[in-house]
Amino acid sequence: MRTIDSKKKRKYFKLKTLSPLSENRFRIVFLILFVGLGSLFLRVGWLQVFQADQLKSKAREVQTEKRRPLGTRRSILDRNGKLIAIDEKRFKLWAHPRYFQFPGDSYGTVRKPEEVAKLLSLPLSKSVSELLQEFGNYSSGIKLAEGLTQEKANEIKKLRISGIDLEAYPQRFYPHGSLFANVVGFLDLDRRPQAGLELSLDRELKRLEKKSILRRGADGTPLPVGVQRGVFDEDQLNLQLTLDVRLQEVAVKEISKQVKAWNAKKGVVIVMDIETGALLALASTPSYDPNKYWEYSPSLFKEWSVQELFEPGSTFKPINLALALEEGVISPNGEINDDGLITVGGWPLSNWDRKPNGIITFPEVLQVSSNVGMIKIMNKLNASNYWQWLRRLGIDEVPETDLPGAVGGQIKSKQIFVNQPIEPAVAAFGQGFSITPLKLAQLHALLANGGKLVTPHITKGLRDNNESYFNTPPESKQVLSKEVTNIVLGWMETVVSFYEESGIEVNVPGYRIGGKTGTAQKSQDGLNYDSKICSFVASLPIDDPRYVVLAVVDEPKKPYAYGATVALPVVKEIIETLLVIEKIPPSIDRKEHLTINS
Repeated sequence: MRTIDSKKKRKYFKLKTLSPLSENRFRIVFLILFVGLGSLFLRVGWLQVFQADQLKSKAREVQTEKRRPLGTRRSILDRNGKLIAIDEKRFKLWAHPRYFQFPGDSYGTVRKPEEVAKLLSLPLSKSVSELLQEFGNYSSGIKLAEGLTQEKANEIKKLRISGIDLEAYPQRFYPHGSLFANVVGFLDLDRRPQAGLELSLDRELKRLEKKSILRRGADGTPLPVGVQRGVFDEDQLNLQLTLDVRLQEVAVKEISKQVKAWNAKKGVVIVMDIETGALLALASTPSYDPNKYWEYSPSLFKEWSVQELFEPGSTFKPINLALALEEGVISPNGEINDDGLITVGGWPLSNWDRKPNGIITFPEVLQVSSNVGMIKIMNKLNASNYWQWLRRLGIDEVPETDLPGAVGGQIKSKQIFVNQPIEPAVAAFGQGFSITPLKLAQLHALLANGGKLVTPHITKGLRDNNESYFNTPPESKQVLSKEVTNIVLGWMETVVSFYEESGIEVNVPGYRIGGKTGTAQKSQDGLNYDSKICSFVASLPIDDPRYVVLAVVDEPKKPYAYGATVALPVVKEIIETLLVIEKIPPSIDRKEHLTINS
């Protein structure tokens, strides 16, 4: 069988003799290769000669990342670095249904909106039907959401859905809500500043951002080609204020409580460093939440303490006494007869309680807040000189301050003030002219710091972790002598002691405090004085003055509304907090207080 099989196989495998290939075949193959290579060289030449610039620009587009500024703003910090305003990165989500694809889909595949809606439903916290309704019949450019956080944006990115775009943008956020609204202000939905420091310091708050071009390799690694100097640098500077979050919280709480308790129109608190003019607290009520500004009346967007005027009343009496001492028309140990009523230019003027106080010393004039005594004292000062002193104090000037919208006070013209005796008479007890609460605090700082007129301010400067650019306040102007202001400051301390003896708690055991109340009549039409404005100002500690604290409450509606009952309790609470925050040691020369404190 094997022999037969082998024979059969031989029949199928026959050897053929080799013969040379046809020359024509070689020519055809050579021609084909020649044409192919020639076409290839022609194409390469065409690309390199005629399309080089176009191809190079396309390659650069793929390799190059263009970084455009988002238009962010600097953060605002309190004096201890706590955030008051900050830009947070948010995202808008755009959908383009005609490009919907999932990872791994073949070229040309377009997913149905229903499939995409199912994946987006969870991270967007929307139902599938809601999303489908938003998709509608549009093929592109559908805004599904805005205000998405970075975490939500990352969840959506992980889905890797083609046709879903995330657009980053900055959003201003105010962590403390209404606490600093009166000072900081806000940005509207188009990021345009509308009030406060956001408006007045708009230029300084914009970060220095620049367009940059960065080339990357195939794996995304930045290439050291064409990199401009500073392309990776970022503006990390923030605006630091002199305000203190802790003190501001107490100030807002206490003034709001009193405004509500007395059914008042509004209130303000100022805490000022008497040497530098730096404000540690500037609180107003009512206020608003800058994160939801559209829910509030625009009338709340201004800061009353620097933009509205009031007649300071008896809180101006210590300043008038200082003027009389400076001019030498009274002596520190002098006395005055207060008979309870005086007629000036045909106008009858009386004390607040319409009672006489007899012969009293100048400290007692402040203690009982004698209007008649003050009129007689200031009548010793030439009216023209008195008016010049009010001008020298800057009563009618716009204060030099970084607080937005500050206005100057109002006083009568020199002709009216000098020729109408009633004008200097009412000015003697703080009426007939008007100033802002900020100006009143500045003037009491002048009494406490030895007669220097400091510049009130709330901005400290720009700073980051490595560098700082702090502002240097203008040099203070010496207006009164230190001897005179020290005398008046001592008199103000006797006022606080007088209140204590009357059962009104002001002092903090172990500390020396000076102060003065004010209850000024208020007119809406310039004729009828049918409402009040109550205030109290304190300087502390008397032995080494450092701070002035002022509280003003406008139009309290309940009976027995006076500076001592309405404004004084606010200042006392703030002083107690201030002493702790600033770690001010007790006064060493008040032994009775030290004994109580120990």
